[in-house]
Amino acid sequence: MQLVFVTAEADPFAKTGGLGEVAGSLPAFLHKQGIDVRVIMPKYCSISEDFQREFKHLAHFDVPVAWRKQYCGLEEMVYQGIPYYFIDNKYYFTRSRVYGEYDDAERFAFFSRAALESLIHIPGFKPDILHCHDWHTALIPLMLKEFYNREPLYYQLKTVFTIHNLKYQGVFSKEVLGDILGLGMEFFQENSLEFHGAINFMKGALLYADQITTVSPAYAEEIQNPFYGESLDGLLRKKRELLTGILNGIDYKVYNPFNDPNLVMAYHDLSLAKEENKKYLQSFLRLPVRGDRAVLGMVSRLVDQKGLDLLAGVIEEILELDIQMVILGTGENKYEEMLRYFASKYPEKLAIRLEFSDKLAHQIYAGVDMLLMPSRFEPCGIAQMIAMRYGTVPIVRETGGLKDTIIPYKDINETGNGFSFMNYNAHELLFTLQRALSIYKNNKPVWNTIRLKALKSDFSWNRSANAYIEIYKSLLHLS
Repeated sequence: MQLVFVTAEADPFAKTGGLGEVAGSLPAFLHKQGIDVRVIMPKYCSISEDFQREFKHLAHFDVPVAWRKQYCGLEEMVYQGIPYYFIDNKYYFTRSRVYGEYDDAERFAFFSRAALESLIHIPGFKPDILHCHDWHTALIPLMLKEFYNREPLYYQLKTVFTIHNLKYQGVFSKEVLGDILGLGMEFFQENSLEFHGAINFMKGALLYADQITTVSPAYAEEIQNPFYGESLDGLLRKKRELLTGILNGIDYKVYNPFNDPNLVMAYHDLSLAKEENKKYLQSFLRLPVRGDRAVLGMVSRLVDQKGLDLLAGVIEEILELDIQMVILGTGENKYEEMLRYFASKYPEKLAIRLEFSDKLAHQIYAGVDMLLMPSRFEPCGIAQMIAMRYGTVPIVRETGGLKDTIIPYKDINETGNGFSFMNYNAHELLFTLQRALSIYKNNKPVWNTIRLKALKSDFSWNRSANAYIEIYKSLLHLS
């Protein structure tokens, strides 16, 4: 089986969130299962010079962007046994950021077409499946059928499309259809790319891909309902037979508390390691070093989706509890300003870092007692998995992957690896936190049991990678 991942980002070359995390780790596990997996992504100027020095030029060719022909270079690097191919065009990819540019429609339409064109130039390789990720590559299944259906290399190719976050669909003005995609107005219809007077890239993948996946079983069900469906729930219901939810995993080599170089003490003794990493975190963030005080953490984008509006509603009540709180992330200005205000009002209780630091994120996962994830929706969520890997107990809202990964603690049988609440309500968040704090303070044996169950939860890629392999086999009619 020969498989190509097409993605806008993949760790360690480019990562802005969960997509980069998944596209950087899942191929390695598929590779271990004997699959010839390769990755195609843009050659961003932000990719480390150390990596770029190892890139090998394979070919250069023109890529159609409607009536225009644009230069494309194809470069290769083998990383941890996996060939990565980089689509080179300085005009499109020498930007200060991966997304959010005025011409994203053209940038990623070019990338999608270039990824298809590049297959001709990879020597000795004839892929069976293209696995496309999120809206940036969602046009590939359509382009494959519209532009390449008579080419011998392409006409037996199958496509899998993964929705990482349905909220971001690639919606652009209808002029993009002809001027950038080179498609006629017959595609500007309700049963094609048309979407509320615009065109929708992701809709193209839902219509044309051979198989659709998303990143947790609960999210696969949720997005078929109007509240979570982002106006595509009707189409997703029609496509339900092709839709599968497969929970993401995390790379246990990257998130390994037993040899993580970011920690001051490895986890050979859980209680002692938590204590020492907590002390270091408190000291580093200039909080009073108090072993008896629960430390809450958030590693998150500061946006409504992540429940920042819930936090805003009860943050003062939380900070009046006997706790400390650490928050790492960036996001909407109103939430950054709110956190600055409360950090100045409660300097011994709240420490904030309005940035992203991978090293500090690891130190927070290891050094806090509880991780807050009160998300409005969460396709999968990775932070809660990482937190549990470090013996940190999650407090989450029951949605998407959070619902699939967190077993809420129940007093009656003392089971569970975290705490959860159902309704999107600020005081349900507060009451759930208060319950967790009560156990933390007053019943250490039970707290240690919850913490140990969190630590022993298995979120490695092994099970999920096998679920993807079954989908690939079914498309190729392999037993």
